[in-house]
Amino acid sequence: MYSHLLFDLDGTLTDPGEGITNSVAYALKKRGIAVIDRSELYRFIGPPLTKSFMQYYGLSEEDATQAVADYREYFVPHGMFENKVYDGIADLLSDLKAGGKRLIVATSKPEKFAIQILEHFGLLSYFDRVYGATMDLSRSKKGDIIAYALAAEDISCDRALMIGDRHHDIDGAHENGLAAVGVLYGYGDREEHEAAGAEYIVSSVEELKELLGKV
Repeated sequence: MYSHLLFDLDGTLTDPGEGITNSVAYALKKRGIAVIDRSELYRFIGPPLTKSFMQYYGLSEEDATQAVADYREYFVPHGMFENKVYDGIADLLSDLKAGGKRLIVATSKPEKFAIQILEHFGLLSYFDRVYGATMDLSRSKKGDIIAYALAAEDISCDRALMIGDRHHDIDGAHENGLAAVGVLYGYGDREEHEAAGAEYIVSSVEELKELLGKV
């Protein structure tokens, strides 16, 4: 039985597609880069932003750091709440909490923003703690965030389960000796989760609820 459940935020608890892509497009526009197909920006959902700007648009580390600052110009007043909770998530969290599970958020989003989003959508009270990236992104890799959460909570890795929608969640869990659930209703696909070696894969929030009722 897993006593501690670690949840990713973007693509797992909420669908941030509109806000994140709007924020990325805003930062790219400042660099004269027009985005024709908005779906290309979905790959920014999950991984650390600096790395994504460098990987997908060839920005230098210095310019990628500035691009993150530009991203936040839009994200903080607008994009943060261009977001929606996946259907069934509130009921799932309520049931898990009532069943005695300790619920934790482990996200590559800055901790400050994650708390604001969870509070805005009425989810914060379900969680014992929220662990995220630092504002300067010196801690942003999912494995480092999970390690930070495990150490702060003094959790044994065999008692914790990571739940997320991208391979970064699975990879980060395995780096720390945790089993992981890959969810397919977010932004990752089955092939991605299978390649990462996810111990469990679920297609819907309902399937996730059924799984977490058994483990």
